[in-house]
Amino acid sequence: MKNNLIEGIFIERSNRFIAEVLIGNDVKKVHVANTGRCKELLIPNVKVLLKKSSNPNRKTEYSLNYVENKGVWVNLISVSANEAVYNSLLAGDIDAIPNPQNITREYSMPGTRMDLFCINDSFEVYIEVKSVTLIKDDYLQFPDAPTQRGVKHLDHLIKLKKDGKRAIIIFVSQHPLGKKFKANVENDPKFAVKLEEAKKCGVEILAYMASSEIGLLKLTNSIPVII
Repeated sequence: MKNNLIEGIFIERSNRFIAEVLIGNDVKKVHVANTGRCKELLIPNVKVLLKKSSNPNRKTEYSLNYVENKGVWVNLISVSANEAVYNSLLAGDIDAIPNPQNITREYSMPGTRMDLFCINDSFEVYIEVKSVTLIKDDYLQFPDAPTQRGVKHLDHLIKLKKDGKRAIIIFVSQHPLGKKFKANVENDPKFAVKLEEAKKCGVEILAYMASSEIGLLKLTNSIPVII
């Protein structure tokens, strides 16, 4: 057991939200809090770490939090990336956004909702966060499956930038072996093209490592973005 997490063996993924995992001698259906394919990570017989729910009325007793890959633990909870960025903003640890004020999560605005909003140097700052778990060809890559939603988020950021706001997308590496980031052209060329467009329009594209310490949700070092 690591940080109150229980070790199991992954068997198969039934659908986007449910997987079968061997825990001790029992096969359990567990919740997967990541709608990405994760096919490079969730392979039969790989070790996983699970958290037991305190809610007796929940359909699944456990949630799948981490998976072992290349000898390290990869955080599969997508919202952990948002938590890490939020915590690092509060601590003032993001160099690109020094002394942020009025930090707001799930900021609602016409037509969309941004992951984070703050004020920095009198500028309104709108932030979209993406969790990255895929390592391919020595690069961290996003997405691992086509994402129309991701393209729409970039469109909103482009509009905000054109309206004179600071618009930022932060890719958070949940894989401890990540060194540099690029868009996954092979899996989603539309997203890759839109990301190039966003950069040309002045949208800030940042990438950071999440802490590799299990249970610690914060950013560590920035990593290069290749576009």
